[in-house]
Amino acid sequence: MPRNKNAPLDATPAGRLVEASLHRVFGYQLAQATIVTDAVFAEQVGGPHELRPVEYTVLALIHENPDVSAARLAKALAVTAPNIAAWIDRLEKRGLIRRIPHATDRRAQHLRTTPAGATLVTKATQSVLKGEEEALASLTQGELMILIELLHKVANCRRA
Repeated sequence: MPRNKNAPLDATPAGRLVEASLHRVFGYQLAQATIVTDAVFAEQVGGPHELRPVEYTVLALIHENPDVSAARLAKALAVTAPNIAAWIDRLEKRGLIRRIPHATDRRAQHLRTTPAGATLVTKATQSVLKGEEEALASLTQGELMILIELLHKVANCRRA
């Protein structure tokens, strides 16, 4: 979504409100960028695959980390145990993941994607990447790689 070349650099992308005092506020800029990525997700994954962003994230993390526990997922996403349990339940009811009892601890379970879950998360990831590439076409490949690397560094600033 290329920016209007005639718009002032310190104006909002839509509505053309002056945002000069917010221009350097990182959280504000992230929120504005999220509007773009949320729209891509809704179009490419949310609607077609009936997945919420957090459900997609949980599914993708389970797929990439077979036998992960709900506790590790909750820690990785900084969410409560009841929240992660609800998302896991929803994905399990859809047949996208399965719980496998731990060999020695009856309270613990491992999580894995089912074949349907693996297919869906692979397809959804390809779709969202393609949509983001189109939406962010005004960025060069180098700029996109730098942006992703910097966002990853910011995420790693989170306290464990």
